[in-house]
Amino acid sequence: MGINAGKEYRKKNITVEFLFEQNKSRLKLEQLTQCGLENLIRDKNLNRPGLALAGYIDLFSHDRVQIMGNTEIRYLHSLSIEARIEAFNRLLKFSLPCIIVTNNNKLVPEVLQIASDHNVPVFRTPLETTKANYFLSDFLDDQFSPQTSIHGSFVDVYGIGLLIIGRSGIGKSEIALDLVERGHRLVSDDVVTVTRKGEGILMGTGTDLVKHFMEIRGLGLIDVQSMFGVRSIRYQKRVEVVVELMEWDPNGDFTRTGLDQNTIPILNVEVPHVKLPIFPGKNVTVITEVIALNYLLKHYGFDVAKEFSKKLEQVISQKSKNKGKRSIDYFEHDFE
Repeated sequence: MGINAGKEYRKKNITVEFLFEQNKSRLKLEQLTQCGLENLIRDKNLNRPGLALAGYIDLFSHDRVQIMGNTEIRYLHSLSIEARIEAFNRLLKFSLPCIIVTNNNKLVPEVLQIASDHNVPVFRTPLETTKANYFLSDFLDDQFSPQTSIHGSFVDVYGIGLLIIGRSGIGKSEIALDLVERGHRLVSDDVVTVTRKGEGILMGTGTDLVKHFMEIRGLGLIDVQSMFGVRSIRYQKRVEVVVELMEWDPNGDFTRTGLDQNTIPILNVEVPHVKLPIFPGKNVTVITEVIALNYLLKHYGFDVAKEFSKKLEQVISQKSKNKGKRSIDYFEHDFE
């Protein structure tokens, strides 16, 4: 069966207005020029324009969001008003998406007027440059990272993000609902949006439309947050294990020992993959919890399958040495 995923998707641009609205509260952004909100941001990286202000523009990354901190502002303040205007005009010969001034620094009205004349929006934040860079980089990385949509249910079980997949109607939503009733947290049902952060981190979330609604066949739609409370949901979680529900097949290829780690690729990231055969009467919810706990054990360095293999080798080795001897030892002569 495998992952039923949509095509990989990556945003090509976002508007300055979208960046402003999404970060206005977190960065306490103040809009200093009333223009250019329709400008497009096409690069997730940030740029400090200090060298460009000083006159070196050969390697000026003008298509990025420009961050002006204490260094750039103090340099401008060290210049005469004429030199300051000339330096800013040099900067704005290029098409800039926007400028963000940190540390509540101020720009003189003449400089702000130049920005308005060139349709470049200027914002100010009280945050330090390092902190502003961190928040903006994280936001832009989210926006420009590759994404895909996967048909399944995504649940936080004991802090482990389990993505439950399988054919339509096999019972993914019912198992997710059972997990929520047992105290675990639903991230998304039916459609899971997965984003690759960095090199090997996948983050899963729901869509704006579905959010924490679930469709239970025979019952209809339910609102998990309204029914079970805010403790039953979360908005995003790292995808750590894929659990694939499959009908029981006596000839199926299902692992017995767990010594071989199976993985499945999502956005070119290999994720642990468990094929779970199901049939009437099987307690899939408890097994799903055990999958999460087993993953936690491995995360902390204890691999049950490997430990059992070592113990088995030791027993075989010991038996070969004590061949012909009785190996049964009754505990405290308990003949009950």
